[in-house]
Amino acid sequence: MEERSSQVLNPERLKALEMWLQETDVKLTQVNGQRKYGGPPDDWLGAPPGPGCEVFISQIPRDVFEDQLIPLFRAVGPLWEFRLMMNFSGQNRGFAYAKYDSPASAAAAIRSLHGRALGSGARLSVRRSTEKRQLCLGELPTSTRREQLLQVLLDFSEGVEGVSLRAGPGEQGMSAVVVYASHHAASMAKKVLIEAFKKRFGLAITLKWQSSSRPKHEEPPRPSKTPPSSPPKPPRRSLDSPRPPLRLAQRQLPAFSRAVRAPSPMVHAAPESSRGATMVPPVDAAALLQGVCEVYGQGKPLYDLQYHNMGPDGFLCFSYRVYVPGLAAPFTGMVQTLPGPTPGATQEEARRATAQQVLSALYRA
Repeated sequence: MEERSSQVLNPERLKALEMWLQETDVKLTQVNGQRKYGGPPDDWLGAPPGPGCEVFISQIPRDVFEDQLIPLFRAVGPLWEFRLMMNFSGQNRGFAYAKYDSPASAAAAIRSLHGRALGSGARLSVRRSTEKRQLCLGELPTSTRREQLLQVLLDFSEGVEGVSLRAGPGEQGMSAVVVYASHHAASMAKKVLIEAFKKRFGLAITLKWQSSSRPKHEEPPRPSKTPPSSPPKPPRRSLDSPRPPLRLAQRQLPAFSRAVRAPSPMVHAAPESSRGATMVPPVDAAALLQGVCEVYGQGKPLYDLQYHNMGPDGFLCFSYRVYVPGLAAPFTGMVQTLPGPTPGATQEEARRATAQQVLSALYRA
């Protein structure tokens, strides 16, 4: 009987919440089992908060809502976001997350509000959020390339900051560590990536939280070692499984099943020389693309490059849109380059990397 009564909504509390929302004009959004305020609020000025600004709140009575919690936590410092976990009955699940403008405000919330008694006599538990931001993707094909995997992840999820590939003894295929901009972005990605890879590529990947240690980007893959006594394993399903051909007129993002073997767009990176290797001078991909277009009477390609952010590994991320006269749709995607000595040099390097991706797509189509 007691358990049953705990599942009954308190109409007075719901009415108080509704009146508070009308009086304050606060907007709440219900997304994936949580009710969110802000992220950022309408009156927010400045950049989003960085790591260390979020607190985890637990032991919240089930009939306590944002009309009591948001004013309480906003009194400590500027509140960028507040997320209350909800169940289908309309009650909260007993915990929430509050993100402040700075780590100092988050620390002040812990000092001031941990153990705070609410009207019902319950005492809140407030501590720093772990803010896990890294996911580990396993069971990827051995032919996976970092640059193309990054583009696929950007297509499937938001807030991707970096990707590193790795392989080692006892691992099936390749695995990747993906760094997201926030715990919320990583959580949302964790809900959709397995199904997205299965639906798009027919791959059954594994997915789990990665420890908070900083991954080493661009770590060269190590060949896996199989004990001699072990029977040979069947070849892992490749991303190159038969798929409907991709038409240029419908092209938005290079297909992962075809792009993993494409030449790397990071034209700035010099290949490691091996014994007896002959160094070949690099080719200007932008000049080559323009020459190909002119030979076929298409005219000069038009580039639209947009800078996004610098990744944890120091590479600058650009999105591109390249219009080739005579084709129905532009080429779009992402490239990464190292910062150049001047802004103009960096832009030119991004343009060459873009041209190489477009050339690869043209000759594979």
